[in-house]
Amino acid sequence: MANQLTGQELYRWHTLSLAGEQVWASDGMPITPNSSIINAPMLDTVIVCGGIGIQSAVTREHVTWLRSQARRSKRIGGVCTGSWALAKAGLLDGFDCSVHWEFLAAMQEAFPRVNLSSSLFTLDRDRFTSSGGTAPMDMMLHLISRDHGHELSAAISEMFVYERIRNEQDHQRVPLKHMLGTHQPKLQEVVALMEANLEEPIDLDELANYVGLSRRQLERLFQKYLHSSPSRYYLKLRLIRARQLLKQTPISIVELSVVCGFVSTPHFSKCYRECFGIPPSDERLVAQTHPLVTARSIAQALPLARPMSLLDQARDESTFASIKILKS
Repeated sequence: MANQLTGQELYRWHTLSLAGEQVWASDGMPITPNSSIINAPMLDTVIVCGGIGIQSAVTREHVTWLRSQARRSKRIGGVCTGSWALAKAGLLDGFDCSVHWEFLAAMQEAFPRVNLSSSLFTLDRDRFTSSGGTAPMDMMLHLISRDHGHELSAAISEMFVYERIRNEQDHQRVPLKHMLGTHQPKLQEVVALMEANLEEPIDLDELANYVGLSRRQLERLFQKYLHSSPSRYYLKLRLIRARQLLKQTPISIVELSVVCGFVSTPHFSKCYRECFGIPPSDERLVAQTHPLVTARSIAQALPLARPMSLLDQARDESTFASIKILKS
């Protein structure tokens, strides 16, 4: 779409597998690569597309090739569980990294030198990684913005009817059950109560009594498993909800503070700024006034290239998607 809107070949891509053989996505869809990794053309960017069974799919040959690409100062990324392959090759040591929430715990244990994040995607120097689902689209739009400016990425977003480009501060919703397993049902119950009562927060003593714990026991559970005090965790839930409403609805900041359980607007603004580094009024102002060049205006300004079909992204644990960034 970047090529189509600008009328220029800004990007060219190649699909690679280990030996150039056909591979199958997790849903059984066959993918025919352009070539093997050994016969790949000169690349500016390499993206590992990971799927189910990534731990057993990454071979020594994959690792060797990825390391060779990194030595050539390539921009290297991973989509969904593709981060596992990069970490296996040692290419994420000391880097911030995102991965699908199902793999967070496993990667933390397997690769202690990698700084795992629950963010939807992470851009850290010449490494970029994303969780699954629609998060890769947000990441690629940010990369296009870096390469060719915000106006183009915004126009692409419009063409895809994508209402809001999420950023690195947006987090995956990691199911608490996945984080805690089945061993802390009372803690899960308390968090569920918090999430259901954001507008009128429940007192911590009441929460503790509801699940048959003392306040001190509840505080110990939160510190041990969630690395936070109950009050701080509850506050963060309310602020995350406030941020969603701030960006996605026209509700006033005064109303928003009430809906999210704050006693006053100044108190809400103070907590919001401390959490996200920007006052809620400024965050909304940025969203409202950010320059946006529409897809139609770009199409009128530049001749369109040959229309392209939008292919469904197929993920496979042993498929490497590579992009050549062409110099204008």
